[in-house]
Amino acid sequence: MRLVKNLCRIIVGIVFIYSGFVKGIDPLGSDYKFTDYFNAFGMGWMNATTLFFSFALSLVEFLIGIALLFNLWVSRMAWGSLLFMAFFTPLTLVLALTNPVSDCGCFGDAMILTNWQTFWKNIILLLLAIMIFMYRKEYKSSLPLVGQFSFLALAGAGMLCLSVYCYRHLPVLDFRPYAVGKNITEGMRLPEGAEPDQYEVTLKYKNKQTGEVQSFTEENYPWQDTLNWEYESSSERLVKKGYITPIHDLVIEHPTLGNITEEILEDDNHTILAVAYNLTQSDVQYQPAINRLAEYAQEKGIRFYGLTSSSERDIETYKKRYHVPYEFCTADEIQLKTMIRSNPGVIILREGTILDKWAGKDVPDVKELQDTDLTAYCVYSREQMQRIYLVYSIILLFFVAYLLIPRKKGKRNN
Repeated sequence: MRLVKNLCRIIVGIVFIYSGFVKGIDPLGSDYKFTDYFNAFGMGWMNATTLFFSFALSLVEFLIGIALLFNLWVSRMAWGSLLFMAFFTPLTLVLALTNPVSDCGCFGDAMILTNWQTFWKNIILLLLAIMIFMYRKEYKSSLPLVGQFSFLALAGAGMLCLSVYCYRHLPVLDFRPYAVGKNITEGMRLPEGAEPDQYEVTLKYKNKQTGEVQSFTEENYPWQDTLNWEYESSSERLVKKGYITPIHDLVIEHPTLGNITEEILEDDNHTILAVAYNLTQSDVQYQPAINRLAEYAQEKGIRFYGLTSSSERDIETYKKRYHVPYEFCTADEIQLKTMIRSNPGVIILREGTILDKWAGKDVPDVKELQDTDLTAYCVYSREQMQRIYLVYSIILLFFVAYLLIPRKKGKRNN
């Protein structure tokens, strides 16, 4: 029985840590998801609170998970896990039945689950949480009570600091199809052997003699008999859901050239995209740095475009007010939010591959780019950041190990 109790605690702890962590490193992603839910349920008046809920939900999940996994204050945290699952399990049942938002967002972009998959996952977690709650007083920690509080406080502070860092810059781990190193063209391509959506097309033709309108399929419609039949309308019905490519709604529209998506993705030179999904909400303090980067790109013969979903009027107003030296193209707002978690942000492309991404506040000074290849600069800067993350991770692991070493002194507490 002891093995079963500990297994329940460890499984729930790991799931909560993972769920809290992947949401915590992408607070804007959770912010967007809360907005989707509030709008879907007619609660748009709560949209001002979405960022708060984004930080709070990930932090609470992470702390409950840490407490359960490391056997800290379980007699109290068992209440947290039970109440958490008791609230979200019926909520996910409602979501599964009504399907207001297709992706629940419970694991951020790291693991996409349908609403029904989320519901059954929550049923399992609820049963495990009930088991933990029933035996909550039997879990004993090797740390004194003050040590348990200290561990949880440090874990919470660390997670909160990481979330704030990712909010101010970019997520330290990017699970989206526009992550650095991903090729956008590949993300839009249907894999070999994968089936697309299958539709049943109905075409309606009007008989010129009788005026009767009849329905036909693609196999038998009278397209050649123009003397007797006149095309009226068509409709399609989804028969079988097929494979959905990771990137499926990206269309970049130039104001005069039209769709230039393929042209950008096939360019063997660099392309720089300044992404601001909503110009009226863009953090304009970073626009001067982006302007200087655009001027540098133009001097070097590098293609530079702005990407936004804002209206033509908002674009023209923004360009005049902030002296923008580049042309804006338009794209779907959801795709732009997925591309980069910053408004504004900058993406470097070459032949459709994302070489690097910068939040608005991290756009480099053009002096750093002088006399250097842009690809080499992107690779070097990414490697530098990866080394920094590795050092911090090692320090954190040693610190956690030190805190978990059993002490000879000190009374054990629940």
